[in-house]
Amino acid sequence: MKHGKKYTDAAKLVERNKQYEVAEALDLAVKTGTAKFDETIEVHVKLGVDGRHADQMVRGAIVLPNGTGKDVKVLAICKDEKIEDAKAAGADFVGGMDMIQKIQTENWLDFDVLITTPDMMGQVGRLGRVLGPRGLMPNPKAGTVSPDIARAIQEAKAGKIEYRLDRSNIIHCVIGKKSFGVEKLQENFDVLLDAIVKAKPAAAKGQYVRSCAVSSTMGPGIKIVASRFV
Repeated sequence: MKHGKKYTDAAKLVERNKQYEVAEALDLAVKTGTAKFDETIEVHVKLGVDGRHADQMVRGAIVLPNGTGKDVKVLAICKDEKIEDAKAAGADFVGGMDMIQKIQTENWLDFDVLITTPDMMGQVGRLGRVLGPRGLMPNPKAGTVSPDIARAIQEAKAGKIEYRLDRSNIIHCVIGKKSFGVEKLQENFDVLLDAIVKAKPAAAKGQYVRSCAVSSTMGPGIKIVASRFV
């Protein structure tokens, strides 16, 4: 794979086989984010589990102390008595069956997070084929199915993220923007990794965190010392 000159120059700052301490790795991620826009900083964590087995799935949600730097569009689907609460909490779109029908008939997906209440999940569940592949299906473990819809919306707006294994048993998460600087990025990183470590399944055997790396949107991957996470 051929890379552009900016990427090539940025990659020269990173020792390919070296594992860095967190602060140094994040500093390099910021320095190698040379695009003209404010690049996103991402974390990629390979775990020693097999997510195909239910007792080894790792999934959860946390609110990053410094947010993600992204303006999150929230759709709230609830019954009439919760609509004003959802609007007051800052939801960008609010409705009930009308919103479900809009998604079904128009394939409308102009939102980043869908939050609903338990009493609406029966209807929202019909959207599984549309929402599931895009990672938009509400789930209690992610905090997007909640009787307290106002709080769930506020948390999503404040920088709540979901972490979950992909098919390769890797967790991919955003921890902020390049402009945050190393200190704020490390605060977000530490909260995320602490949550992932605490979510270790009882069925997991051997080394839990196999590898960890950070990168900017357009920059090279930077490895972090995996043995520090126990």
